[in-house]
Amino acid sequence: MLTEEQYTRAVKANMDAVYRVAVNFLRNPTTAEDVCQETFLRLYRCRKEFAGEDHIRNWLIHVCINECKRAAASSWQKTESLEELPGQQYFSAPEDNSTLELVMSLPRKYRMVLYLHYYEGYTANEIAGLLHILPSTVRSQLARGREQLKQMLLEAEHV
Repeated sequence: MLTEEQYTRAVKANMDAVYRVAVNFLRNPTTAEDVCQETFLRLYRCRKEFAGEDHIRNWLIHVCINECKRAAASSWQKTESLEELPGQQYFSAPEDNSTLELVMSLPRKYRMVLYLHYYEGYTANEIAGLLHILPSTVRSQLARGREQLKQMLLEAEHV
């Protein structure tokens, strides 16, 4: 069980990552905020002993993805494109935002593995654990997602 100080430190250290994963999964900032709140509420109520900061981070991402799946199954779920989000900058360089927008337009199975791998820094084995799929499936989805992203970039170049 976390102390009040450990909980506060965990929230400050992981809030942005949990929110980015939720937005990436759901493509709806309002629902993503709700998922973040539920994720950190679950951490607050958790009686589990954590081995360290990485263990807490992995647990939070895992819980966040499960909460996202639950929220996505709701009939109230609505998605928005990044352009519809007023004044929201995810990265300081505009190129990074345009690449993220392309990643966000991919089907969810490719979008999530690409995002977790390239933006959050998880390995294929770690992603497999977070998403409850085989590492070989993660590697296949990474390859297919990169190929789709490459095709989208080539099409954008020719326009």
